[in-house]
Amino acid sequence: MAENKECSGASSCSRESCEGCPSHSGAPKSLIEEGNPFSSVKKVIGVVSGKGGVGKSFVTASLATAMRKRGYEVGILDADITGPSIPKMYGVHGPAEGNDMGLFPVQAEDGTKIMSLNLLMEDEEAPVVWRGPVIASTVKQFWHDVYWGDIDYLFVDMPPGTGDVPLTVFQSLPVDGIVIVTSPQELVQLIVKKAINMAEMMKIPVLGLVENYSFLRCPDCGKEIKLFGESHIDEAAAEMGIPVLGKMPLNPEYAQMVDEGKFAQIENPYLDEAVKKVENI
Repeated sequence: MAENKECSGASSCSRESCEGCPSHSGAPKSLIEEGNPFSSVKKVIGVVSGKGGVGKSFVTASLATAMRKRGYEVGILDADITGPSIPKMYGVHGPAEGNDMGLFPVQAEDGTKIMSLNLLMEDEEAPVVWRGPVIASTVKQFWHDVYWGDIDYLFVDMPPGTGDVPLTVFQSLPVDGIVIVTSPQELVQLIVKKAINMAEMMKIPVLGLVENYSFLRCPDCGKEIKLFGESHIDEAAAEMGIPVLGKMPLNPEYAQMVDEGKFAQIENPYLDEAVKKVENI
């Protein structure tokens, strides 16, 4: 076989024409997927958590609803493919429809645009038994095949952990920043660090931390009861150099509104700092 002189070790070889060569000086190819050609999404905000069960979807919907009340056009991309909960929280159902422009998100009572796998399934209670690559591909489709229209803020509700879907979102969507949701437990520092380290590896800005289940307010005396022990989020945030954007209580009234699909009616003043951070990104 003839020697490839261009890529040989000869002194006359520049080697820069070979893309895989260490000497190649070209910029790395971007993995960002093109969005829907008929849509304009100005800012993409990811909501993540290091573990499940911390109320990540509640925070996602709270931020989206707050921005909607401020007059912005808002959408939620439900990237938690195997455990979608956003549609139920807003009381919306499929099937989502579409045309040549793309698949239309379903609008909630307050005008928030929502796309979730549950809006595409005949049986909303059927389990999604898919492997990682298929799930990741679905998330990409929610980005470039959905006709979002003109959106000021698109919130991406991601599954917990640092697996396929968060990696796909960080690599494929133009994420402007993430909000990390956690709970008041000793494990918070370890779990939060994993999420932060992943964001740093992917060069995604961390806007701050939100703590859920911080306390339960006694309905009789108003005292704050720390059901899960004392919070460690301030120490963790200080150590990692990121701000705390809110501490939310465990509120039975919130849970009832969610179960009834009336999330758009919830008033959540505990995330005012997070809303300001997102608005000023």
